[in-house]
Amino acid sequence: MASAHIMIADDDPSILESLTGVLRDSGFEVSAADGRDSLMRALGNGTPDLLLLDVIMPGVDGVQVLQELKADSRWRDIPVLMVSSLSPDEMTEKTFGLGAADFIRKPFRPRELIARVQAQLRSHAALSSTRDALRSAEDALRRARDDAESRKKVVDILHEVTGDLVSDEIYHILARRVARALKLSRCSVILAKPGDKTGIVATAFDDPALRHFEIHLDRYPEISSALETGLPVLVEDLESSDLHANIRLEWKASGTKVPIRSVIVLPFSLGAEQAGVFFLRRLTDEPALTQVDVEFADAVVKAAVAAIVRAQLLETTRAENTRLEVLAHTDPLTQALNRRALTVRLVSEMDRARRYNADLSMLMVDLDHFKSVNDTHGHLVGDDVLREVAHLLQESVRSVDFVARYGGEEFVVVLPETEAPGAVKFAERMRERIAATAFVSDRGSVRITASIGVASYPLGDVHTVDDLFARADEALYRAKSGGRNLVCQ
Repeated sequence: MASAHIMIADDDPSILESLTGVLRDSGFEVSAADGRDSLMRALGNGTPDLLLLDVIMPGVDGVQVLQELKADSRWRDIPVLMVSSLSPDEMTEKTFGLGAADFIRKPFRPRELIARVQAQLRSHAALSSTRDALRSAEDALRRARDDAESRKKVVDILHEVTGDLVSDEIYHILARRVARALKLSRCSVILAKPGDKTGIVATAFDDPALRHFEIHLDRYPEISSALETGLPVLVEDLESSDLHANIRLEWKASGTKVPIRSVIVLPFSLGAEQAGVFFLRRLTDEPALTQVDVEFADAVVKAAVAAIVRAQLLETTRAENTRLEVLAHTDPLTQALNRRALTVRLVSEMDRARRYNADLSMLMVDLDHFKSVNDTHGHLVGDDVLREVAHLLQESVRSVDFVARYGGEEFVVVLPETEAPGAVKFAERMRERIAATAFVSDRGSVRITASIGVASYPLGDVHTVDDLFARADEALYRAKSGGRNLVCQ
């Protein structure tokens, strides 16, 4: 990933220089373009691994450039991260719908930028690999269909398992569809690796409730053989199979009646390790399985493994995107919303309050004499106090309210659908709780007070988010000037 080629399209020389420096310091190869025409010339000379595209450029809208790129098969698959100082709500909806991979707000944070770039490069590489595997599987399937037109059921099976399914669901669908296509009485998926003494039944066509059931592999020599060799095993008749000579003696000695006539075991792998086998059986009163059946089932299983890998990739990608989303919107010390996320949420709440003529209140909470906590007890204790105050505020609010760290020792609490008297009453409760709490950590116990400024919409001259911040800040200043440990409106 360190040698990946990143292209930047932005008409602001300072932004180009800043982005280029951050990316090169992280080991990436970087090229730059200052507009649409120079970008197209650069793309004609070589396709980058990722493009950072400014939304606003001279002569053309970056959104139009994105639309043009996604319409061209040469550049359709390039991950594009849109860069803009505009509102994320508006731009993410517009650009994601056109195929943008992510959105980065100016001014950017270097660590967040690198994390988002690396995540998109990993996802793009993994998806490209999966796409290649699926193409190979589709080629194999096409050849099998040409050789045996009667086996068109393969297409239906693969279509069913290439949706957004988790691995367990794909195993179950494959076992059911393969069993029906080959008229099998029994079809199971056994998870195991070479050398394992036991295997786990992931799913069974004949008994869907039989999951996570452990079997001893020494009782199934055909499964052990397939796992060790990595090749399909066909046993047309258990009564004459050399592979089952010893186990047949045990069956005879114990009086065990085995109702199975023939078996196919198809090993499959996910990544570098063997994952398990598909275990196909027919009963003694049914036709024996043949090599033709092996070829059909093996084509299905090999192609379906790509779908399983894709499902796992999607699960991993979703988890990574969720982690990055939390990182981008959360203050790392207190786990409250950060200032950027506060602004986004507050703009949305203000729009809603204005649209529906609803009330909206905001508390600006500042811890009194917090510098003395750091000076007396150390910054580690100060960090513990900030975390505990954030926790106290978060556990006190409703589900519709939200808490953010505004900076330093300042917090903001936003209370939708709350009039000024209710907001003042809540602020008094918070002030009293903070003053009455002994904030205890491994490094000491601290008591502290808070001053709180309250502002509400649509009171006074509050019309915008900036007005709300300004009124709350003025109220906080009055609380500080009035002796601290006060609530002012």
